[in-house]
Amino acid sequence: MIMEKHISRETAVGLLHDIDFEMYPQEHCIKAPGLLREGGVGEEMIHAICSHAYGMHVDVKPEHLMEKVLFATDELTGLIGAAALMRPSKSVQDMELKSLKKKYKVRAFAAGCSREVIEQGAEMLGWPLDEVLQKTLDAMKDCEAKVAEESAQLQQV
Repeated sequence: MIMEKHISRETAVGLLHDIDFEMYPQEHCIKAPGLLREGGVGEEMIHAICSHAYGMHVDVKPEHLMEKVLFATDELTGLIGAAALMRPSKSVQDMELKSLKKKYKVRAFAAGCSREVIEQGAEMLGWPLDEVLQKTLDAMKDCEAKVAEESAQLQQV
C-alpha cells in the first residue's frame, strides 16, 4: 500500500477506521475488510481498523496498545466534540477534565456515545477512566487547530 510509505500506521488506521460507516452504518467494520483489501491494505492493518468495533459489530478484539486506544477513544472523541460545541468558545482549548466529567455523567448528553464502550476501553488499557478522559482531551487540544485548518482547506476545494 502506497500510503504506508508516507504516513504512520497509527495515522493510516485513524484515517481509515470508519471507511464503511457512511455507506454501511449497520454493517460497520463488516464491509470494511473487503473495501480495504480492494485498496491493497494488509491484514494487520485491517485487524487494527476493525478492532475498534469489537463487541458492537465484529468479534475482532483489540490486541495492541494502539488498537485499544482507538477502541476506548472512538466514542469518547464524539462526546468531547459535542461538549466543545456547547461551549461559548466552541473549542476544547478551554475545556477542563472537571467539565468533561460533568457532561460524561449525563447519559442524555451525546447519548449516541457509549459510555460502556469507553469504560470497557479504559479497562482494556488498564488505565483509570479519568486518565483516558484527560489523555484524549489533551490529544484533541493538541490537534484542534491543525484539524480546523485542514478542514477549512478541504471546504475550499
